[in-house]
Amino acid sequence: MERQDGQALGARALSHSPAPIETDALIIGAGPVGLFQAFQLGLLEISCHIVDALPAAGGQCVALYGHKPIYDIPGTPVTSGRDLAQSLLQQVAPFKPQFHFGEQVSTLARQPDDRLLLTTSAGTAFLAKTVFIAAGVGAFVPKRIAVEGIAQFEGSTLFYHPDSLDRFAGQTVVVNGGDDVALETAIALTALARQVTLVHRRDGFQADEANVAAMRTLVADGKLAFRVGQPSAFDGRLLQITTPDATTVDLPLDALVACLGISPRLGPIADWGFELERKQVPVDTEKYETREPGVFAVGDINTYPGKKKLIVCGFHEATLASWGAAARVFPGKAIPLQYTTTSTRLHELLGVAGVTGTTPR
Repeated sequence: MERQDGQALGARALSHSPAPIETDALIIGAGPVGLFQAFQLGLLEISCHIVDALPAAGGQCVALYGHKPIYDIPGTPVTSGRDLAQSLLQQVAPFKPQFHFGEQVSTLARQPDDRLLLTTSAGTAFLAKTVFIAAGVGAFVPKRIAVEGIAQFEGSTLFYHPDSLDRFAGQTVVVNGGDDVALETAIALTALARQVTLVHRRDGFQADEANVAAMRTLVADGKLAFRVGQPSAFDGRLLQITTPDATTVDLPLDALVACLGISPRLGPIADWGFELERKQVPVDTEKYETREPGVFAVGDINTYPGKKKLIVCGFHEATLASWGAAARVFPGKAIPLQYTTTSTRLHELLGVAGVTGTTPR
């Protein structure tokens, strides 16, 4: 990022957008490393906002292998992607980070006062003293249905991985997909919607056996319809699917919910002026800061000699990055190293002050 270009971009953004949200730190990515980054910042009393393209926290841990066991988290013999995300959310809760889901950071520009102006795909703007890129291998975005002209219905009658199903109460809903998320969505909707139809390209699923069994029971009981086929046309109220024998079936609906999985996209990060190495951002190993002052990169998105793409490595990187950021957020202030076992200040921040027999994390 060149300062002159950044100032011009920032001026245009500020003149046409609502006042930006001012924060000590902005974290891009709400996966395990991004969540732990927020926790480490909280211990240093650095406030933060978190932006993620997905509708909920957890990143690829939840989206790609939410139910699969994970065995290499320190002190945790076994957990799952979903359970790990929930534990991290519980851990960071005392610091009240502000989440912005369903948004992708699109621009990053240096301002005259050395802060960083960032805008998102939803038009949200931030002025941050520091930025942490915890985007894994990029922003995970939902895979789209490959039907011409279907994008115009997104948000009205077409929804990808919706964060709430309440809006579909009493409606006729078609769910498209064959993984755990698709099956769980269809199963949950049977208790809300007037009619639910699950559509998948074949009569076989990449899903947990329990979800498949529950889905088939609902089908047998007449509470859920199941169709084998691929979407071939959609006008906002009628979904046409093509079956394996090349016939077409029309499905009237109020809403089409697509759960086709997600895929990573490096997206705008590639245009931010970083000298990428194999689609990764180089960092130092003292503060995990990029070559852009005040911009840190942690987790799978970064690279350095000896880099290993492990969650535990990302936790280490986030810890040192927080200390690196503290020097920018609190310039000239000496910050002592405190331990959660003994520091009364950390006990206050964590909300465990005066709790007998509690060992803070």
